Amino acid sequence: MAKSSGKSKNKIRILLADDHHIVRAGVRQLLESASDLQVIAEAGDGEEAQSLIQKHKPDVAVLDIQMPKASGIEVTRWVRANLPEVGVLILTAYDEDPYVMAVLQAGANGYVLKTAQADDLIQAVRDVHEGKSALDPAITRKLMSSMFKGTEKKMVEPLTDRELEVLRLAAKGFTNKAIGVQLSISDRTVQGHLAHIFAKLQANSRTEAVMRAVSLGLISQTTGNLTDE
Repeated sequence: MAKSSGKSKNKIRILLADDHHIVRAGVRQLLESASDLQVIAEAGDGEEAQSLIQKHKPDVAVLDIQMPKASGIEVTRWVRANLPEVGVLILTAYDEDPYVMAVLQAGANGYVLKTAQADDLIQAVRDVHEGKSALDPAITRKLMSSMFKGTEKKMVEPLTDRELEVLRLAAKGFTNKAIGVQLSISDRTVQGHLAHIFAKLQANSRTEAVMRAVSLGLISQTTGNLTDE
């Protein structure tokens, strides 16, 4: 079932996994309508996806959630444990909170619904390749609403001024290195600040930390271009 071609230095190399052949064919055609995207392999179940990701080491793996043999969530965990350099974008029809949170906690870089516009999916692949988070606007709204309802829980302790500076820059999509340059601190110091921010906001990722901070009124609404470095 796998299809492969030679590496292209100028194209983002994609592994596409979905258990419905017609869906894969449509998504492949859509993705390859962009000159900078190339689907190098296809998988019809989770185990095949893992095997092909291991073999081809794509730039981005585009995965459905519900697949035979291994779910998109399980494949995401496997990728994060074994090939952390591979970006993971979930493309699915499921928008229920438990699915979204499970995938993000597993380490996915993005979550796009199959109802999304073609341009939105193409841009999501590009964002994930660049190390940014890519969340469907509908998913972002649901998560913001869910987190807002849960903000009655008090933070462990307030964020310091420097932690707020780091979080605002992270929300704008800056990498640890870029944040360090702007604030004249080391990458390691930035990582330390982020660790404290996560603990105080009870968050597991930059995306979750920024959303919780927005819902608490600590920072203003962001465009959602978050890096997970």
